[in-house]
Amino acid sequence: MWRNMVKVALAAGEAFGKALTKAVKEEMKATQQAAERHAASSGGSREDTRQNANANARLGISLEESLKILDVKEPLNEKEVKERYEFLFPLNDKTKGGSFYLQSKIYRAKERIDEELINRGEKEREEPKKEEEEQKVVEEKKAMEK
Repeated sequence: MWRNMVKVALAAGEAFGKALTKAVKEEMKATQQAAERHAASSGGSREDTRQNANANARLGISLEESLKILDVKEPLNEKEVKERYEFLFPLNDKTKGGSFYLQSKIYRAKERIDEELINRGEKEREEPKKEEEEQKVVEEKKAMEK
């Protein structure tokens, strides 16, 4: 009796494993097709779409959301982006009654747009100064503690 139950359990596990594998493969194929359709409709190449998706994932924010947050439009203008950032970032300072969350979103939006400008070759990649990076980490830790 136990043998039969074990055989049934193993057969069910094997069937489930095969179904899961098939579903994952189909999802990967659908994702690739969607990326190709997006690249074709946006006029970009597949590599551009892949770079865009990687930047979105790495920075945690899409280009579209970043444009909305800073209220800038295509074609991107580095000066306009910087002006909007310099206006909105201090406006949302927590010490002035603002929101650290909104300030973080503004910072990430600028970071994402800067990444896009770099990818398009319209801006040089800036190497962060070590002191600035350390200060940023300290500020983020302080904010997390509050």
